[in-house]
Amino acid sequence: MVHGYAKQLSLFQTPDDVIEEFKVVQKLPYTFKYKFEDNEGRESNLMIENWEIGALYLKCLRYADGDETKALRKVRERYWDDFLKKDLYFFLGTRKSDHHLALNPFSIVGVFYPPIDQQGKLF
Repeated sequence: MVHGYAKQLSLFQTPDDVIEEFKVVQKLPYTFKYKFEDNEGRESNLMIENWEIGALYLKCLRYADGDETKALRKVRERYWDDFLKKDLYFFLGTRKSDHHLALNPFSIVGVFYPPIDQQGKLF
């Protein structure tokens, strides 16, 4: 017997849609971090744990035909050269399990990078 919720479609799905199986994403072999200093001179070294950097690395790896050095160079270009020319903001998060393990239990769970808005433009 199949329960009703097992047959229920998602909000935008029609009965004709083909449902793809859930696939586990490849585990990243690298940990990406930002090391920076705040206004008071305190240095932080925070791991980037958002999906965007992982997807970027895997995409760059595909385009580089599996060459990890080239893929890492492209990720660095994006997260260092490109983002630092913009107004960069971090969304930080913690896990309760990390609070007693480190002095700074925060990690970067999202990156927001709007273009820098130069002062002086009225219109």
